[in-house]
Amino acid sequence: MSEKRRDNKNRILHGGETQRADGRYQFKYLDNSGNERYVYSWRLDRNDPTPKGKKRDLSLREKEKQIELDLFDNIVSNGGNFTVLELVEKYVSLKTGVRHNTEANYRFVINIIKKESFGKKRIDKVKLSDAKAWLIKLQKVDGRGYSSIHSIRGVVRPAFQMAVDDDLIRKNPFAFELATVVVNDSVTREAITRKQEREYLKFVKEDAHFCKYYEAIYILFNTGLRISEFCGLTMKDIDFKNMKIKVDHQLQRTRKMEYVIEDTKTESGVRYVPMTKEVSECFRTIIQNRPKPDIELMIDGYTGFLCLDKNDKPMVALHWEKYMQHIREKYNSIYRVQMPKITPHVCRHTFCSKMAKSGMNPKTLQYIMGHSDISVTLNTYTHISFEDAQSEMKRVVSA
Repeated sequence: MSEKRRDNKNRILHGGETQRADGRYQFKYLDNSGNERYVYSWRLDRNDPTPKGKKRDLSLREKEKQIELDLFDNIVSNGGNFTVLELVEKYVSLKTGVRHNTEANYRFVINIIKKESFGKKRIDKVKLSDAKAWLIKLQKVDGRGYSSIHSIRGVVRPAFQMAVDDDLIRKNPFAFELATVVVNDSVTREAITRKQEREYLKFVKEDAHFCKYYEAIYILFNTGLRISEFCGLTMKDIDFKNMKIKVDHQLQRTRKMEYVIEDTKTESGVRYVPMTKEVSECFRTIIQNRPKPDIELMIDGYTGFLCLDKNDKPMVALHWEKYMQHIREKYNSIYRVQMPKITPHVCRHTFCSKMAKSGMNPKTLQYIMGHSDISVTLNTYTHISFEDAQSEMKRVVSA
């Protein structure tokens, strides 16, 4: 009968276990593909002390149990040797037919991971604490904002989930609430007050240079349209007879300066938005003052866009963001009471808040805003002040 192999403490070693001359333990096994694999540890059993000067790690037999479970569940050993970067690149490569701004976000995330040592880490070595520490490092050391980190994690988490589904790893280390790890330092785009809106619009209307943008800005404040929806409007989308705006697409411009027509942000984005008399008059003015190009630009079958730039091409979101930035800068250089930051999205949020404060039915407001989830609409009601609540209470009691 052959003698049992033992370690230097005279303990019997199991099949596949050996102890090397330097005292380190080794376990040899075959993975699910029949390839020889090795794992090592300075400790045989979990109760063994870690040798002085050596990094504490799982004991060899703890690792053997993990390997046994992985083999039983057909988990690919070593995470398929994928690094974090390689995993994310594979995940992105499978995302076909996405919108151009989504593609841009994917490129943004990949470019960041390429610069990170974390991107070279093998995916089966990434623990929950590693994932959290990396995101914290992005904020505290690299100075990245919450929204950027939110975008990064929004790509990395499903990539790791893909690895779980493909049996490359057992758990998703990014399956945690981001707000519990990274401080949300993003600035909320608040609605402006009715007084601020009136003063802003009055300034635009009376300014010799910016007055040409008055009608468009008025429409944004009084329809709740997304800026890409507004930019995509054509003359055929304005129904003066029935006083409604047809919204079924949006206009975007890519980084390559290519114009593209895309579907609305959500299926609920397809809708008819009612027009007030004032809004319809603004549309009439825009159409009346609209340049008449020799050749109307056609984009994906759409033509006759309402607002054109100096090159007779449709204005896009960036145009309006810049115009509003310059308007605010000029306003604040003149008046002591400063105007807060106003963007096309602030116009949309302001409209939603006005309607909520006016008592509009939430489901009606959801339809007009094109929100797919009623909770997005209802969140607007959280911006209502005590004075609004007090006024509503008096109205209900006196009814």
